[in-house]
Amino acid sequence: MSVIFNNNPFVIEKVIDLVMRERAMALSTREWKHRLAGYGYAIKETDHGQIVETLPHHVEIATLPEVMVAPRFH
Repeated sequence: MSVIFNNNPFVIEKVIDLVMRERAMALSTREWKHRLAGYGYAIKETDHGQIVETLPHHVEIATLPEVMVAPRFH
């Protein structure tokens, strides 16, 4: 499955769109991450930003744009 994600910009774009849509609907960071887990994705915090990865195998898909990293929740 990692080959599909790493080589297909269309799939990566769709996953980022899903992450952004779920973030807009969530009331907290915890809820946002819980909602993503329901789709089989997780957010990993790194020194280079937030990375979307698959669950349960933790295959990295993409780094979230800086717009997504800015604090939104309290």
